[in-house]
Amino acid sequence: MRRWLQPIKLQQFDRSVDSGVRIVHNGRVAEGITKIMGLRHSGFHAFTTVDPRTPREAVQRSIEIYVNKGFSDLELAAITHTLSTANDILAQDTFSWRFVSDTPGFVNGETGTIVRAEPAIDNHGFSDLMVVIGGKSASKASWLRRTRAMQRKALPVVLLSNAATGYIKEAKSPVGKVTTHWRDIATLEETGYYPNLTSRFSESSDGIITAAGVGATSELIIGLIAPLLDSPQVAELGNRLLLHTIRKSDAEQPKDIADNAGLFDSHVTHAIRLMEGSIAEPMPMADLTQEVGVSTRHLERVFRKVFDDTPAKFYKRLRTKRARTMIEETLMPMVEIAVATGFGSCDTLSKAVKDEYGITPSKMRARKKISLLKFEEED
Repeated sequence: MRRWLQPIKLQQFDRSVDSGVRIVHNGRVAEGITKIMGLRHSGFHAFTTVDPRTPREAVQRSIEIYVNKGFSDLELAAITHTLSTANDILAQDTFSWRFVSDTPGFVNGETGTIVRAEPAIDNHGFSDLMVVIGGKSASKASWLRRTRAMQRKALPVVLLSNAATGYIKEAKSPVGKVTTHWRDIATLEETGYYPNLTSRFSESSDGIITAAGVGATSELIIGLIAPLLDSPQVAELGNRLLLHTIRKSDAEQPKDIADNAGLFDSHVTHAIRLMEGSIAEPMPMADLTQEVGVSTRHLERVFRKVFDDTPAKFYKRLRTKRARTMIEETLMPMVEIAVATGFGSCDTLSKAVKDEYGITPSKMRARKKISLLKFEEED
């Protein structure tokens, strides 16, 4: 009878950080990481459990990594390096992986990595776990049939960043909670109704984990394989990857500049947070400085020192940056984008975008359309 892996003298956590678990010696790590990643009752038990009668050296897990053209090199490296390091710690090849794609052969990554991928054949050759890498064309959900087939066989699937976005769009109204990278979350919320969409690092529902991916990929993989390691091995894995803190799956993604509070003093952080929270209805600078609790002259002096710019110009750039995302990633009318980013009119929006990026909003959108059509032709 299959049972949960019984951890050997489980470790404890330093919970002084609300958004993560600090790795410490002689603590309870393996079981705790499984809990905070939300995997204990998520449908991933087939991957994370072993029969207690099975010798540890006989435990094997296979992972297929699904790649599309333009895949995220960072996410791929995070997965393979974490698994390779775990094998090194275990002194055996417990974890094996292979690359699959609907366009088999040599597949090019976003920044130059090339992998040789096997064909992803429907209803054939499944691994214990499939991870779909994000990237330029991952959101097109060419891997969706295989995902559904994995679900039918009760095999777990992980969708990272753009792949998670593609799944959310395709599923329309997913039953359970879902997430993706924060940049796509903003676009999804502007273009549709997704009541179960969160901005957490990862969510699990019906055997599918949707996740932010990118720099948080290693932490997610550690959470998946932790039950198959002894407690000291999990701690060593985190230490080898130089992860001082493993963030919880339900922690909020640091989506705003102000979330990196350690980079600025408290007044600058407070000011940026207010700016980012009022993109659609910009605050007058007098009201903003009053809210921060400093004089206008002092805030300008601090901003010039940190950003070599005035608070007002910095505020405008934040709004222009948000407008660019909406222009390139949505089909919203320009007038609605202008209103949503506090510019009020198409002319004001157009001038701001051209001043910042050297191109008009209409040309920016047309350029993005051409890129999308090119992917469609190649597929």
